[in-house]
Parts: sequence; C-alpha cells; structure tokens
Amino acid sequence: MVTLQTFFPVAEDHHKVFGQISVPTRLLLGPGPSNAHPDVLKALALPPVGHLDPFYVDLMSEVQELLRYAWQTDNRLTLPMSGTGSSAMEATIANTVEPGDKVLIANNGYFGSRLIDIAERYRADVVTIEKPWGEAFSLGEIEEAILLHKPTVLGIVHAETSTGVCQPMEGIGGLCKKHDCLLLLDTVTSLGGVPLFIDKWGVDLAYSCSQKGLSCPPGLGPFTISSRAEEKLNSRVGKVPNWYLDVSLLNKYWGSDRVYHHTAPVNMNFAMREALRLLSEEGLENSWTRHRTNAERLWDGLQSLGLELHVQKELRLPTLTTVRIPDGINGKAFTLHLLNNFGIEIGGGLGALAGKVWRIGLMGYNSTSENVDKLLNLFDTELSSF
Repeated sequence: MVTLQTFFPVAEDHHKVFGQISVPTRLLLGPGPSNAHPDVLKALALPPVGHLDPFYVDLMSEVQELLRYAWQTDNRLTLPMSGTGSSAMEATIANTVEPGDKVLIANNGYFGSRLIDIAERYRADVVTIEKPWGEAFSLGEIEEAILLHKPTVLGIVHAETSTGVCQPMEGIGGLCKKHDCLLLLDTVTSLGGVPLFIDKWGVDLAYSCSQKGLSCPPGLGPFTISSRAEEKLNSRVGKVPNWYLDVSLLNKYWGSDRVYHHTAPVNMNFAMREALRLLSEEGLENSWTRHRTNAERLWDGLQSLGLELHVQKELRLPTLTTVRIPDGINGKAFTLHLLNNFGIEIGGGLGALAGKVWRIGLMGYNSTSENVDKLLNLFDTELSSF
C-alpha cells in the first residue's frame, strides 16, 4: 500500500459532490450562439488526438482550405485562432498596429466601440467617424475620413451584431488601397450567412467566430490576413506585444513547418471542420439564399403583427434582426417568458439600444422557416399579455 505524504490536512470546505450535468433544451434565436448542428456535436465528442498527430496536421490543412472557401479568399495565412471570436478580433489589431499608428474606426455600434478599445490598448492613435446605431456609412463619408486622417488601418464592422446593420462594402477596399491603408473587417455575424468576398472587396484583415453562421460551439476565432497586411506585420519595429496571438509564431504551426506553438483545442477543430464541411456541402450561394429567404419571412411576419423593425430593409442583416420594443412592453420580461416557458432565447439590446430592441438571430443551422413560424406564433399569442 502506498502512503501519500502530505504537509497539511486536505481542506474540505469546497469538497462537494455534484450530479452528472444535465443541460436544458434551448432554441437559440438570439444574437449568438446558435444551436450547433448535430453532426458538429458528434465531431466535438470524438476521441482527441495529439496536436502534432499526422491525422490532426492534415485536418488543420482541411480547416484552412474550407475557411478560404467560406471567406472567398486565397490568403495564405487563414486559420482559426484558439479562442473565441474576440481573440481573432484582437489578433487583427495586435499583429498590424504599432504604437502611434493612426487607426480610423468607423463606429456605428457596440462592436465598433470594442475595436476602438482594443486599438487604444495597443497604443494606436485612434480616430473615429460615427453614425447612429442603425445606420451605415456611405462611401463618401469613408473617403472623406481617410483623406482627413490618413490612417494606417481602417476598421469597420460588416455585420454589426448590436444593431442588425449590414455595411455595404463596395468601393471601400479600393479606397484603402489607393490611400495605402489596410482594411480591417469584422465578419462575426456575416460569415456563412451573408454574401462575403474578402479578396474581391480588398479586405486585408478579417475575423469571425465559430458559433453564429457556422453553427459550431463557441471557442474558435477564424482569422485571415492578406499579403499586404503580412508586409506590415513583417516590417514591425518590435515584436507583436501579444505572444499567444502573434501570427508570425502561429504561422510556424499552421504553416508548412508545423512547429509547436501551443496545445491546440483539437476537438474544437474537429467541430469547426465539420461545420465548414456542411457549409461547403450546402454551397455558399445556397446558404446565403436560405438566410435571406428566412429573414424576409421573419420581417414580413413581425411587421404584419404591427411591430417595427429598427433598420431599413436595404441595410438589414439576414442573420440578425432588431425589433423595436413597443411602448409599454417590458422587453426583458418577455424574453424571460419565452426562455422559461418555451425554451426559446432571443436577445435584448446593447449599449445605446439597451431596453429599446429585441435581437433575433437566424444563423446557420437555426435559419429555417419552421423556426421563423414558431417564433412568430409566440409573438402573436404571448406578447399581448405584456
């Protein structure tokens, strides 16, 4: 018998016995996450392998190629960051912004504000252009700001999750290239569900997440960087100030060398590979059409019930709809009612729209006509009691 020598008696204050986990069934129709596809959950539950196992190394290449298709890019450095979408968001700034660099943020929502916060933490000289929450920027407004401020990087949100606005992108990349400015794009709520053309739009840096249009659990942050932005990274005076997100180091792991950098979340990448495979199997155009068709079904149904949508139709996101809470309605109480009594989650507003809107997500696996009809029926039968 082995006797374990200890220096102190084991404290029992926090020694508690819990039962096996049991998760309630939810239909996630909020701003994210969305429900994961059953095949994605099966992939997540597969036995793990080593993060340098030849099988996993091959799978890494498959994930990268599938991401290139989803983003419509040829970028060599396209990979999922080992972290949620916010890690990929920070990586775009950390790798290309040096202290004193002029960074222009087009801010029209909560996540534009987050880009400002991150850029300031990396000691950029941050300037902004602002629009009300629910509006988009015109090409003329962006050009005027670029000419005035002469930024190194322009950051803009393609799909603003806080407002439901889809920013028109035509011409912005050309302006940035003309004025020697990198274009950084937030595609967190657009990847997989909204037309997205990284190369044709001239986007230099983009990030997304795993849990929205891809219908994979949260935990990975897709990231891509153009050769033009790589040049900026390679010409830095000092090291990237975030070791974990340093793409020059991650390149050695995700590139041909496969040199160890960190213990990768292998099962999350199993799930990501399956989610991207399903998107590829459906086809991007089919997925985009499905999201748009179901969004319009939702929009028409909400308006037929007398509800007002926050964003004008030509700027609405098919993946995320903002609905104005009618006067006299307790918006938070209604969302809790749907969750507690019907197992359906919708979101409330953030920032300037807190208490003013509901946010309804139709993303990836959840974008179906059946889900639209189920939610519309509940708005019709339950809202009047609030």
